[in-house]
Amino acid sequence: MIHPIVRPATAEDVRALLAIEVECFGTGAWGASLLESALDDPAQDVVLTTSGDAYGVVRVVDDTADLDRIAAMPQVRRLGVGRGLLDHLLDHAATRGARRMLLEVAADNAGGLALYEAAGFQQIHRRVRYYPGGVDALVMERPIEKS
Repeated sequence: MIHPIVRPATAEDVRALLAIEVECFGTGAWGASLLESALDDPAQDVVLTTSGDAYGVVRVVDDTADLDRIAAMPQVRRLGVGRGLLDHLLDHAATRGARRMLLEVAADNAGGLALYEAAGFQQIHRRVRYYPGGVDALVMERPIEKS
């Protein structure tokens, strides 16, 4: 398993973040303006692996963290990069006072579901036909223990 080294992303990283977005999400990719907004939002933290092959965005408001984005390039999937990045985001959210994390994942995203279930997330809701193409979104939740 790879334990990625993670650092805060900056405006200079937008091009790298866009490349990950396009590769991982295709037509559903965030554009530069959304990424720049996330970087400028004090409630959101954007992190990038030092290798530049994965990134995540978490928003913390009060005691709830929302995992807004997590993406890993195909060449590092199934190596533990996504899990290491998720663990980092959970730890970071705990330091900001979050006691739970929420996320949405496409019901047909087997890799994402496996990652989240292995990390202790449980489905709490289903949003019918939420994503393009009529795919349902599963809302998942996990408590965060303070370290």
